[in-house]
Amino acid sequence: MDKEEKTTQKHKVTSKQIVAVIGVILLVLMYVITLITAIVDNSASAKWFRISLFGTLAIPLIIWIYAWMYARLTGKHAMGDPDKAD
Repeated sequence: MDKEEKTTQKHKVTSKQIVAVIGVILLVLMYVITLITAIVDNSASAKWFRISLFGTLAIPLIIWIYAWMYARLTGKHAMGDPDKAD
C-alpha cells in the first residue's frame, strides 16, 4: 500500500466504540443535569444525585457486559474475560 492509499482509507467504526461513546455521553449529560439541578432547584438535587451515583456504576457495567457478550458470541477475546488467561 502506498502513502495515498493509507490516507484515503477510512477507519472502521465498531459497535463497541459506538456503545462506549454513547456511555460517555450519557454519563456527561447525567452529571451536567445533576449540577444544574443542584444549582437551580434544591428539591430535585438529591434525586438526581442518587441517579448519578447509580448511573456511574451501572452504565460502565452494562457496557462491559455488552463487550463480554459480544466477545462470547463472536468467539473473540474480551478484555477482563475470566475464562481466558492473558
